[in-house]
Amino acid sequence: MKEKKIEQKDIRFKTNLHMSLLQITGYKKLYLDVENLRKVTYDSDNEEHEEQLIELWNLLMPHENLKARITKQWCDIGFQGDDPKTDFRGMGLLGLVNLVYFSKHYTNEARQILSHSNHPKLGYSYAIVGINLTEMAYSLLRNGALKSHLYNMVPGLPQMEHFHQFYCYLVYEFDKFWFEEEPESIMHFNQYREKFHDKIKGLLLDYDVILTLQNKKKP
Repeated sequence: MKEKKIEQKDIRFKTNLHMSLLQITGYKKLYLDVENLRKVTYDSDNEEHEEQLIELWNLLMPHENLKARITKQWCDIGFQGDDPKTDFRGMGLLGLVNLVYFSKHYTNEARQILSHSNHPKLGYSYAIVGINLTEMAYSLLRNGALKSHLYNMVPGLPQMEHFHQFYCYLVYEFDKFWFEEEPESIMHFNQYREKFHDKIKGLLLDYDVILTLQNKKKP
């Protein structure tokens, strides 16, 4: 303010400048935090990792017990094989943390979407698509596309919680989008995924944008 000869008594400007600088530095820090979590490889010997994986199962399938740690039952919630750890390679622990967050904070919605994913004609792999949407959220954060959304949503330092909230929005909206589009088969997933990605990028161009499930639920 001294450098630009701005009146120091202008308290409102001073406050707004301080808030803006917090948001800018906070965005960079959030990206680093998300990136660090993405770099953590899922480790089946890590008790904490395993607990989160079992928690995901229990949240989504409360009436069915896992018969073993390595079992074809994992396919019931959309993993590719009998050991989910192989599906986390691309997004690391971030993929699991996102899946658990959505299932924990929006349990009814998560179970409903899991049920949708088992549709005989329009079904898709719930967990695999969820990890794919983690990659989408991550890439949008990395390239700066989430700036307006986060600046509008958080009057200060954005936290990991706010990234998770955006992820929840993506999962909820993708499921709606998928069923509205009615793809011929899951073989066209990448084509519809890109169409959805373009839709989200378009929404994020609005300077007043806030994309969260919480925001959508307000009357």
